Amino acid sequence: MPKVLLEQGVWDMVRISDARMSGTSFGTVVLHAAPESALGGPLAVVRNGDEVQLDVAGRQIELCVPGQEIQRRLQNFTPAPPKYDRGYGRMFLEHVTQANLGCDFDFLRKV
Repeated sequence: MPKVLLEQGVWDMVRISDARMSGTSFGTVVLHAAPESALGGPLAVVRNGDEVQLDVAGRQIELCVPGQEIQRRLQNFTPAPPKYDRGYGRMFLEHVTQANLGCDFDFLRKV
């Protein structure tokens, strides 16, 4: 847990990420949410104070925000500019698939 939260008496929380995570070995963690927020996936529009409902058994995550507000946020979403304009970094950004598709280069998939 981050020190700032421990100092506030928070000892555990649900963590939801569209990435990998290290250093967390307890509690509820949802990883590899797809599509990732960098592409405008659902995590991109979550804001501080939003309620998120997690149904582990049902394998569902719900952002408890009215649908119109979610749509407004998605319409206003602007992806960050790419960090790489050439080389392996660019190839990775342009060709690695989302987590639900295996995080592999799309050009290596069976056709």
